Amino acid sequence: MNGKLRNMTAIYLLKDDKILLLYRQGGKVINNAWIGSAGGHFEDYELNDAEACVLREMKEEIGIIPENIEALSLRYVTLRRTKGEIRQNYYFFANLKSNVDENLTSNKGICKWFSIGEICNLEMPYTAGYVMKHYCEIGRFTSEMYVGISNGDKVEFVKMPEF
Repeated sequence: MNGKLRNMTAIYLLKDDKILLLYRQGGKVINNAWIGSAGGHFEDYELNDAEACVLREMKEEIGIIPENIEALSLRYVTLRRTKGEIRQNYYFFANLKSNVDENLTSNKGICKWFSIGEICNLEMPYTAGYVMKHYCEIGRFTSEMYVGISNGDKVEFVKMPEF
């Protein structure tokens, strides 16, 4: 292990009982899979601020600014060791304000709203799939933050309290 890190963020926008996902096309790391509404890699100046990264990606990819959302919350942090690097993912959730048009488009692929029951069967990147499964079964009913560690067979989640 050489100590290389890959830091990434994703945001899942919610409206009523739906979640906006992006079918990512043409990506270098993730291609032809459903991912969060927007997301990507940290810029150097964002390394200690996952929220700044996710807000920048949201604006760049789907044109949504912080004033268009409410209840932004970091809910999941996952760690996975693969391809000689440690991948750290920061998953945010937020509500799209009711006065914002939900017909969103992206320069990274196709945006589509899904009901909660539809998302667990979609093709997603490894940790994102486990995050969405946990969110559907447990996370959406709490306000807890969770950390997930990939053990090769699955991602195991633990509550991450502040103390």
